[in-house]
Amino acid sequence: MATVPRPGAYVCGIDAAMDVIGGKWKVLILWALAERPDCRFGELRRLVPGITEKVLAAHLRELEADGVVHREAYDEVPPRVEYSLTAVGARLNEALAPLGAWGREHVLGGEPHPGAGPHPGAGPGPRPAPARSTA
Repeated sequence: MATVPRPGAYVCGIDAAMDVIGGKWKVLILWALAERPDCRFGELRRLVPGITEKVLAAHLRELEADGVVHREAYDEVPPRVEYSLTAVGARLNEALAPLGAWGREHVLGGEPHPGAGPHPGAGPGPRPAPARSTA
């Protein structure tokens, strides 16, 4: 599931940012790492319900390559690896907070999300289908 850099220049900053956080799971991985710094792989998998090991591993590699996530491997038996946000990742999470607030207000009906923590509306969990007009 590795991303291939697309040819050509980015159109704008949002275009560039979406290249880093695009996909179904990356924003939830960022949220989980903000909630639990120094998180191990299995713990991350539990914090992001529905993600497969393969997709989580691929996304963590991509986020690490983009400088958003730090991977710390400890020389222990059994091996231990912990993931955390870099300063760039923490700033990216702060930039996503207004998006979470918008989702909470416009999709969730203004109700606080139980797993939101300091990032309004960014928590994982079931998301109700948006109301669609039939007109």
